[in-house]
Amino acid sequence: MSRTYKATGINLKTQTLGESDRIVTILTREFGLIRAVAPGARKHNSSLGGRSGMFVVNELLIAQGRSLDKITQAQTIKTYPGLAKDLGKLAASQYLAEIVLCQALSEQPQEELYELLNEHLNKLETLPRTETSGILASLTYGVFQFLVLAGLTPQVQVCCLTQQPLIPNFAKPNWQVGFSIPVGGTVCLEAWASLRREEERRKHIHASIPPASESPSYQTVVHQQEIPVISTRLNAVELAILQHLSQPEIMSINAAKNDSWLSVEQILRQYTQYHLGRPIRSATLIDSYFAANHDATV
Repeated sequence: MSRTYKATGINLKTQTLGESDRIVTILTREFGLIRAVAPGARKHNSSLGGRSGMFVVNELLIAQGRSLDKITQAQTIKTYPGLAKDLGKLAASQYLAEIVLCQALSEQPQEELYELLNEHLNKLETLPRTETSGILASLTYGVFQFLVLAGLTPQVQVCCLTQQPLIPNFAKPNWQVGFSIPVGGTVCLEAWASLRREEERRKHIHASIPPASESPSYQTVVHQQEIPVISTRLNAVELAILQHLSQPEIMSINAAKNDSWLSVEQILRQYTQYHLGRPIRSATLIDSYFAANHDATV
């Protein structure tokens, strides 16, 4: 007799199986990520049809199987119908779900991840439909929070080279700071340029040293600081947004800063993909959605 267990979970991914079944990938509080068959879910009037849809939260009774577990009962406790009615909200939700699918572990509790995802889906659903900039702000804030939970918070308060605080300079229109994905955060461009000059000077000195046969038989070991790759550059507004992403109030920044939100989302997207080791496919929907909305408002 198969062992059964109870779990509360949210559906993150579905795929067809056979003529009428569906495989559902579910993030559960109690057991983390599980994959289970929803038998007959694609049949007309199936009790599991709607309950196996995306972003539906169910209390489940699941029978353990040899290769795949099977959902035997499901009671819906929460849905997010507003997400499917707005392309931007749906794209942002799928984007967050992809990150969760990469972060979630199996066979162990994932309560924090479960609660955080539901929190951000709820934020997205309750946004006014006309507030496209709010979708982008909520998405960016959500990505940052998932990075924090995973222990992958980028360093944005100080320079990764000098460890000195970075303060956005709004008085200078052309002020910028670097962001290095491999190093893990922000880089003072003045310090970075100084390091490059020092590297060039060192190479010049090295090139002028006579060959070993003409010089004394000794070696000098020089420990040099590695010059980080600058992945992108941020202006003062973009850095300020990044530095305040730990605070929910940052999402209320006005729509005039939409381009800044786009830049920050792109930075966090690249940073997240670097650490996940894979692209976020739903991000292409976000690009299409906001490109279309930008063209419509210009």
